[in-house]
Amino acid sequence: MSAHTSNGRVHPPARPSRRLRIALAALAAVAIEAAATWLRSGRLGGSLIVRCRRGHLFSTIWLPAASVKSLRLGFWRVQRCPVGGHWSLVAPVRASELTGRQRARAERAKDVRLP
Repeated sequence: MSAHTSNGRVHPPARPSRRLRIALAALAAVAIEAAATWLRSGRLGGSLIVRCRRGHLFSTIWLPAASVKSLRLGFWRVQRCPVGGHWSLVAPVRASELTGRQRARAERAKDVRLP
């Protein structure tokens, strides 16, 4: 919708400020990451079981839009695997799809507990 001035000129509607656009983009990115975490693990975050690229399962603290002990790459994170002692891409897994034994092992294999 356009606005008319007293001289009859038409002005385009005002655009949101740059700060507002950046804030909305950041909020959308957090929402997308939280939704992806929910779809992958059934939880929004917190202490999650993750799998490294070598297949090792371990538990870690996973918070959307925050990482202190890992490098974020979209939905994945590069993090040290406490099971294999290597750095790897990790992604959350749905605990309900693991066997009881896998869950128990993953919960015992915790990474560094810094959020």
